[in-house]
Amino acid sequence: MQINRRFAGFAAALAVTAGSLGFAAATPAGAVVADRSASAAVSDFYRSRGGARLWLAPNSGHGAQHLLQLLNSAQVDGLDPGRYDLRALNKAVAKASRGDPRAVIRAEMMLSEAFVAYAGDLARDPGVGIIYVDPELKPTPLPARVLLSQAASAPSLGDYVQRIGWLNPTYGQLRQALVNRRFSNEHQRRLIALNLQRARTLPFGRQRYVVVNPVAQRLYMYENGEVVDSMRVVAGKPEAATPMMTAFIRFAVLNPYWNSPPDITAKRLAPNVLKQGKSYLKAKGYEVMSDWSDDARVLDASSVDWKAVVAGRTEIRLRQRPGPANSMGKMKFMFPNKEGIWLHDTPSKDPLGESGRLVSAGCVRLEDAPRFARWLFGQPVKPQGASAEQRVPLPSLVPLYITYLTAVPSGSSITYFDDMYGLDRRRMA
Repeated sequence: MQINRRFAGFAAALAVTAGSLGFAAATPAGAVVADRSASAAVSDFYRSRGGARLWLAPNSGHGAQHLLQLLNSAQVDGLDPGRYDLRALNKAVAKASRGDPRAVIRAEMMLSEAFVAYAGDLARDPGVGIIYVDPELKPTPLPARVLLSQAASAPSLGDYVQRIGWLNPTYGQLRQALVNRRFSNEHQRRLIALNLQRARTLPFGRQRYVVVNPVAQRLYMYENGEVVDSMRVVAGKPEAATPMMTAFIRFAVLNPYWNSPPDITAKRLAPNVLKQGKSYLKAKGYEVMSDWSDDARVLDASSVDWKAVVAGRTEIRLRQRPGPANSMGKMKFMFPNKEGIWLHDTPSKDPLGESGRLVSAGCVRLEDAPRFARWLFGQPVKPQGASAEQRVPLPSLVPLYITYLTAVPSGSSITYFDDMYGLDRRRMA
């Protein structure tokens, strides 16, 4: 870019325009402003800081240069660089480098407007098939003043822009891998590009949140932008894939019941009843329920045509009481959703020791549910007595992101995971 060579002369040129400038009175037409409210929001930001410069300040480092580079390569993000009118933006910055105060004001405004537009374009749902259980967790653009204030408060504006600090760090690292061609072949390039779009939906900032990546078969706990703990998980088998979704974890249930899905009842449980009789149900703690409602009645197992259940002609509800054999273990963590997915303990630890752990019916089994509960609640969580379905609300909701990342940054390289659910193949096709 021609403009990059001109940044060397900024320090001397900006000395001419030291101090605050009259942004309150200046609202030049920017290159990418879609409406007057966006321009007004940028002007409000500069008024709130007494006209102090952001991009062209003596301590701004390479912030403006990195922004121009991002805009110039916006096709990597799946965006159109033409939307940001780089020709006009480059001309404005070049003119500002000659020290004209009005040119500096105009370039400042245009850079901020371009930054707000670009950041807003990135902060939109990329349409990769995520179920947003709680709409508040769907990506949405931040207000212009918030975006600019966050950039201004970064320890290094240049690093913040280069790393795309307003998005999850995974996004910035995958993007750099694409731009710097850290891939071995076209297939890897396309994989990184696919995963880049998925990374747009991950959270940013310093709040607590949970990420589950089924293909990595792990759960990660985040605080202050860092992984503070992680554990193995068992996730859905390919024919019962754990879906990508975002939701708030709202409460835990101690001593939970387990309601067997009808297909598992027909294929795995009912045949055992035919072989062993009602003693099988008693030994495993199963009850036949009248229906799927909350006030369902317990029925006599003798009233069921078990052969019809095995054959698929009759569907019944089998509920397993709390106890050592319960498939939910001692607790489950709820983010109520239509898919019937949750995180839970398990009495069967053997699958967690295997390298391939995609064997569940869709829910996510945890390596150490009590440890996860201690992190969620800030203290150990124990049931009060032996009663079933003890609900324990979280003091504050914790966002959960179940994603599908088959290309994950690892230091300066990328780790690739097998496309176990075939999502990459379908997207590429």
